[in-house]
Amino acid sequence: MKKLFAIFTALVFSVSAFGQLVLKNDPAHSRIQFEVIHLGINDITGNFDKANLTINADQKNFVNSKLTFTVDVNSINTHIEARDNHLRSADFFDVAKYPTMDFVSTSLVKTANNFYTLNGNLTMHGVTKPVTLTLVYRGSTVNAMNKKTTHGYQVSGTLNRSDFGIGPKFPIPMINDLIRIKGDFELTAD
Repeated sequence: MKKLFAIFTALVFSVSAFGQLVLKNDPAHSRIQFEVIHLGINDITGNFDKANLTINADQKNFVNSKLTFTVDVNSINTHIEARDNHLRSADFFDVAKYPTMDFVSTSLVKTANNFYTLNGNLTMHGVTKPVTLTLVYRGSTVNAMNKKTTHGYQVSGTLNRSDFGIGPKFPIPMINDLIRIKGDFELTAD
């Protein structure tokens, strides 16, 4: 009976693993950008230069896939060193205490061809909140350099910095509460 149970368990795990494809991003071609309105008159933009996205893709039904991404907050880059250092400080992200921003999907709903509503939990600055983002599958192609199939995904949405305790000393007329984000990722299978 134990042998039969072991065979059944192995069969279940092999069937559930079939149809799964683990996609990981290419760091040289992946980035998360953000935009915030400063003084009510100007967009300030920047990047997180180090971000990793993993998709445990269900090849039979993509909406059953699981997505996670992690951002190295210390990699913030607005092209102004003094501002970047201030954003890393305890006034904003406090990277010494909270070095990463992490997202784990909870659901994926197809809304149109290659467009999905992505729900999940975002942890930033020690606070975890549910967020809703848009995921777009941009297609796939074989990369001539490494002969691997490369998939393109874009994640976008808006967040309120106050929900995560980012920059509480800076009022909305100075730095808007609404932050627009966009992540562009090229991913390949392991």
